Amino acid sequence: MLFMKEHVTKQARRAKEASWKLACVPGEIRNAALLAMADALEARQDEILEVNAKEVESAKTKGTRPNMIDRLTLTPKRIVDMAEGIRQVAKLPDPLDKIDFEVTRPNGLKIRRVRVPLGVVGMIYEARPNVTADAIALCIKSGNACLLRGGSEAVRTNKKLVDIFKEAVTAKGIPSTAIEFIGILDRDVVVVMCRLRRLVDVIIPRGGAGLISRVIEHSNVPVIETGTGICHTFVDKSADFDMAIKICMNAKTQRPSVCNAMETLLIHRDIAADFLPKISQAMIDAKVELRGDEACREILPDMKLATEDDWATEYNDLILSVKIVDDVDAAIAHINKYGSQHSDAIITRDADAAKKFDLMVDSAAIYVNTSTRFTDGFEFGFGAEIGISTQKLHARGPMGLEALTTMKYLVDGDGQIRG
Repeated sequence: MLFMKEHVTKQARRAKEASWKLACVPGEIRNAALLAMADALEARQDEILEVNAKEVESAKTKGTRPNMIDRLTLTPKRIVDMAEGIRQVAKLPDPLDKIDFEVTRPNGLKIRRVRVPLGVVGMIYEARPNVTADAIALCIKSGNACLLRGGSEAVRTNKKLVDIFKEAVTAKGIPSTAIEFIGILDRDVVVVMCRLRRLVDVIIPRGGAGLISRVIEHSNVPVIETGTGICHTFVDKSADFDMAIKICMNAKTQRPSVCNAMETLLIHRDIAADFLPKISQAMIDAKVELRGDEACREILPDMKLATEDDWATEYNDLILSVKIVDDVDAAIAHINKYGSQHSDAIITRDADAAKKFDLMVDSAAIYVNTSTRFTDGFEFGFGAEIGISTQKLHARGPMGLEALTTMKYLVDGDGQIRG
């Protein structure tokens, strides 16, 4: 434990020192580093895929769940998408040194408020190699150093990516120690990272509820809570059935392992008898296991009975809980009780119901007549995301460049003293 603490602390200290230098690097150099990262990612994709294939095979041998295998797996298309995300970040406006407040006081003091990097961003995440690329790109662009600890299932893939990115950014004048990757597999590394106050400026856990809870419990470093996605879709009585089925199928089946996939379907009681059999058949055809309340089972007796735990479960799998509710108010009450404040949708042609849903559902992203699958930094035009915040302070929803900055006041005087 002592060796591990010393090793991780040394990495964090290197990152901290690099963060001071990186904060002074001009935007054009940071952008050039990102473009070099993207080019290197595509040029060396065969190396990356070879390493990743071995880890995927190892995970399958260990009986890793299919949803985790999906998160771990890289393909040529996913690598191209990662590179494109990095290039999109490079094209975004520089988030630093923006003046968002400026005043000259009666005593002659000139006060400006500018955006500056957070410093060192600690990322703790599970088997998602794409997170490595997103996190590094966003940190470099926003002038932050990063200290990364990925899941054990993807440690070799992540290490390969980090090595490639370090080489690329160093060639463009970025300190190599601005990117630090912790390859130690011991789970206690998480606790060590969470106690590096003054070396790490923020911890962002990205993964399941267990990981997030552990970080929050042990951290004396500020934490941005992300991830857990118990996402709902409410089909209102005025909904267009064809639209609702298309949206629900996309939200559940397009990629069920991710945090913005639908986990609970709520149906207005007035349309349940007609809509439930239609959506159920479509879901069953897509190999989705349905778990419904007693009202659902009165319509479809073969449906598995949902338990209280189902309403608060993020399946990350082809499983869907279904509940019939009396109206939009009941849907909102259910979401605010069981949801994770991530992403929730209403399908309706009633503008008043949509407005009520928008205002009263306490989540980071609210959708009207579209899929929750759009909660994503790339889809929102951020180029990439470092996570999806489900809390309310500092950042909420997909976190792009602005979420990785804070403020600093610059005060210029000419000998003034306070009387």
